[in-house]
Amino acid sequence: MHDSPDPGDRRDAVCVVGAGASGLTAVKNLLELGFQVDCYERETAVGGAWNWRHDRSPVYAGTHLISSRPLTEFPDFPMPDSWPDYPHHSQVLTYLERYSAHFGLGEHIWFGTEVVSAAPTGDGGWEVTTRSTGGGSSRTSRYAAVVVANGHNWDPRRPTIPGEFRGRLMHSSAYKDPAVLRGRKVLVIGGGNTGCDIAVEAAQQAGQVWHSTRRGYWYAPKYVLGRPADQVNGRLLRLRLPLRLRQWLYRRTVRLTTGDLTRFGLPAPDHQPYESHPIVNSQLPYYLGHGRITPVPDVTAFDDASVELADGRRIEPDLVITATGYRPRFEFLAPELLAADEHGRPDLHLHVFARQHPTLAVIGLLQPDSGVFPLAHWQSVAVARWLRLRLDDPARAAAVQQQESAKPLAAWSKRRVVKTDRHWFEVDHLDYLRSLESLLNEMEPAA
Repeated sequence: MHDSPDPGDRRDAVCVVGAGASGLTAVKNLLELGFQVDCYERETAVGGAWNWRHDRSPVYAGTHLISSRPLTEFPDFPMPDSWPDYPHHSQVLTYLERYSAHFGLGEHIWFGTEVVSAAPTGDGGWEVTTRSTGGGSSRTSRYAAVVVANGHNWDPRRPTIPGEFRGRLMHSSAYKDPAVLRGRKVLVIGGGNTGCDIAVEAAQQAGQVWHSTRRGYWYAPKYVLGRPADQVNGRLLRLRLPLRLRQWLYRRTVRLTTGDLTRFGLPAPDHQPYESHPIVNSQLPYYLGHGRITPVPDVTAFDDASVELADGRRIEPDLVITATGYRPRFEFLAPELLAADEHGRPDLHLHVFARQHPTLAVIGLLQPDSGVFPLAHWQSVAVARWLRLRLDDPARAAAVQQQESAKPLAAWSKRRVVKTDRHWFEVDHLDYLRSLESLLNEMEPAA
């Protein structure tokens, strides 16, 4: 581990921003292709979002993976067989710490250092300005390339709700322990996985629980036929069954396991299965069926001690938790570098490569129907191989770039998903991996 960056020219090295799961695998795969690497991490340890010891981590005491262990682990570093199908967040952090130690990544990471800005130099390189999070002067260094892995689950998206609320209002990013729910009247806003998890924990702790969702979703159990649900789905994907058949099987599975949840007051889904991020929760139907969770529609206003709902009803919670997600944020990059739209959403080839800057890439900015770690691994393999090809065979690199830019949209890009702020980077993991594999094959070293 470095204490502070060495001064001098680093124009032969690659700068990696962030030492979470995506940053760690980027460092590892760049090192394996012979690059010098400096990784900057603002916290004092690896883990990123899974490092629950720092304030910006979104995990809470009860957080477990919603993707099963085999579909979450890195392909070259398996999780222990003795671990559960859905590991606890503390185990995930342990796993990332072991990954870093196993591949000797710590000596390439500058902890307690944030990237202030990264700007292209005009010759394909980058000027990266950093500073210690403890204060002090900034430092600017030259790099050959920049790989961004700063995560997309740390900048809370807070809903705009008219009026003032007299009770306690908090975003789910500030929720850490179910003790805060004990004996309270709790309203949870948000129908994603975090919102459902917190609603379940509230059902176990609170005196009364309302769960506000804007739309209906397909709620999947964690187990199907005795196997983790994502593993069953993975088998169907590998069989290349038509989407309509997979959707039919999904609907049948939900009907046989959770049944029709509209009977409890949840809205019916306004989309087909696989058109939104999977909501995986086996306990929500249980607590709905036992009357411990009351579904309510969207919140339209706060009015002192009461909350007005879209159907005109009013409820009086004393604690409101908004589980309304996060937004990607790249404060050290000018928006045009990633061709970001007005919502800050980058336009990247394969969700990785900046279209106008071939030495700028982003790792982990996607939301698959499986674990992110293996996809981040293959993304970083592709980035490392691309940067190596640019150095070793510029003419072939130019040909690959031209060929990739001419390709039609891949299957994972064309899949219909609901139009919300949190679904724009949704991918089918196998379709996406096939697209990455195609690119990797194009960049195979010449025999």
